Amino acid sequence: MSEGKVLLVTGASSEVGAALIRKTGPQYSTVFAHYRSSEETIADLRAAFGDRIVPLQADFSDPGSTERLIETIRQSGKIPDHIVHLPAGKACNLQFHKTTWDGFRQELDTSLRSIVMILQAFLPGMVKNRYGRIVFMLTSYVLGVPPKFQSMYITSKYALLGLMKSLAAEYAARGITVNAVSPDMMETKFLSDLPDLIKEQSAKNNPMGRNITVDETVPAIEYLLSDGSGAVTGQNIGITGGVR
Repeated sequence: MSEGKVLLVTGASSEVGAALIRKTGPQYSTVFAHYRSSEETIADLRAAFGDRIVPLQADFSDPGSTERLIETIRQSGKIPDHIVHLPAGKACNLQFHKTTWDGFRQELDTSLRSIVMILQAFLPGMVKNRYGRIVFMLTSYVLGVPPKFQSMYITSKYALLGLMKSLAAEYAARGITVNAVSPDMMETKFLSDLPDLIKEQSAKNNPMGRNITVDETVPAIEYLLSDGSGAVTGQNIGITGGVR
């Protein structure tokens, strides 16, 4: 990566987002750091990197809020050529017959609609420059038989997987790569609403005897953003410790 590149991280206040920016921030002239409510994490990143970090608050369940984020980036004149999309609702166990369409819609709005709007806004600039890197955060649940009681979350991730595959095929000849990473259960605040027993069982079932860490996930994203990954597109990299 060379000077002058611009990175947009959606969900930058997550553990993965903050760790990615801390590791790769010096390689960018501007990092647009989206958050919904965890402003403190973005403030810490600004303390570390200064004005290179541009905070962007938006609630992706609201299309108007998403559009305002896009317009703020447009008005800056700094169009991202690297985009990492991380947002998802918190994991929760819920039997399908207890879910609602509103629940599915909120999950899809947050994870899918937001990145559709963002990419429709900024992919034309990447096409013009014949260069771009796009990475989605998925889940190892799309790699094999998923667990029960996660239908809303898993449906949204399969939707993102389909979008990733489609865009990779459409834009490969334009110098733009579109890929994903799919970690197994990862020790983050995303799991805070899950019973401890589920997290413990996941660790027990993993051949490594533990769950995945943020530090094991970020390097895969970093690689997919690098110039060395130019021939890698349409791929979903599993970070599973061998469980799937």
